[in-house]
Amino acid sequence: MIKVIRGSQTVDEAHEGLMTKFSLSDVQAKAIREMRLQSLVGLERDKLENEHKDLLETIGYLEGLLADSIKLFSVIKEELLEIKNKFGDDRRTEVVAFEGDLDIEDLIADEEQVITITNSGYVKRIAADTYRQQRRGGRGISGLNLKEDDWVEHLFWTSTHDYVLFFTTKGKVYKLKVHELPPGSRQSRGTAAVNLLPLEQNERIAAVIATREFDDDTYLLFATEKGIIKKTNFSLYNVSRRDGIIAINLKDGDQLKAVRRTTGDEKFLLVTAKGQSIVFSETDCRPMGRAAAGVKGINLDEDDFVIGADMAVDDADVFVVTEAGMGKCTPVSKYPVQRRGGRGVKTISSATGSRLAGARVVLKTYELMLISSEGIVIRIPVDGISCMGRNTQGVRIMNIKGKDKVSAVARVMANEGAVSLSENGATEGQMALEGEE
Repeated sequence: MIKVIRGSQTVDEAHEGLMTKFSLSDVQAKAIREMRLQSLVGLERDKLENEHKDLLETIGYLEGLLADSIKLFSVIKEELLEIKNKFGDDRRTEVVAFEGDLDIEDLIADEEQVITITNSGYVKRIAADTYRQQRRGGRGISGLNLKEDDWVEHLFWTSTHDYVLFFTTKGKVYKLKVHELPPGSRQSRGTAAVNLLPLEQNERIAAVIATREFDDDTYLLFATEKGIIKKTNFSLYNVSRRDGIIAINLKDGDQLKAVRRTTGDEKFLLVTAKGQSIVFSETDCRPMGRAAAGVKGINLDEDDFVIGADMAVDDADVFVVTEAGMGKCTPVSKYPVQRRGGRGVKTISSATGSRLAGARVVLKTYELMLISSEGIVIRIPVDGISCMGRNTQGVRIMNIKGKDKVSAVARVMANEGAVSLSENGATEGQMALEGEE
């Protein structure tokens, strides 16, 4: 090899000569060229052979270690203990009990939400930005996957830090934070109310009110099926109990029909199944305690009962529909303001020979949803319904066949620009959540 290197004119020539004559690789030829002559003595050769032997032993040990998990974890344990003994010292961070007040809401962002509650009792909340703002007259976007005989009865815009009060037909109220309600997708149906609230058999949600503050200068006005009304300061309902609290003390056989948040000096309307109606000022009803039974709002016949209760808003209309499908709108101004507890006045002619199935105070921007006992549903705009006097028969609103009859009516807002009847109350209806065909 020395002879080949010395006989070469250039480094490259020596490199090629070593590779050719001794069948060496490029790396081997380079290593030999750069080797010092002193490495050729016997002592240096022994050193290289020992290094080669040690490397083979190390390779064998490591391959055996990787093939045996028990040995591998044993080595890891030994190395960690060695690190602990070498570098370990006492904890420097002091862990102490938190002395302040930590509210779960401190960890929850204050975000706007849309709450929907259907007639069948399905509850859902969605981030408000899910529904992008659209121009008037747009088609909207698909909002809910509902059964054919179900519809959105309550919809309101609120925040994750607000409260939602659920008033039931049995006179109880349940208070939840909005962030405690189950979130859902835009098209999901939601969660059944019985899975959120400890409702009893045949107990349903009668009204919903969302709020952040329980103001002392506002009231809740209650109306029952037997014509009882009650006004209570809103602040008395700022009580938290998972099993609910008494909202109004009901007599046997009675049930809560409606709850409205008021300023204390508004007008209230009651409508009965036999077509009687009464409008009175809520100043006729003094504030009572939370568990009080209330006072008489309208004097009922023995076989009569309240089928509708709402705020009598000026410039609005009262829509009524009979079980036979006859209905009409009458301006609120046509109803005289009377003292509570009277028999009231006729809101539809008795010549129809049919009981009323529902009554709602509506604006022209609203739509109405009617459902029959056999599950037939129609949706009609309020501005397409004839406006008549109080003691008239009305016109055909829904074509009822056979033994079928109208069983319920709900109002819905036709678009996001619709004006609510009560800025204080929970908004009823739906705001362009479903695409129009």
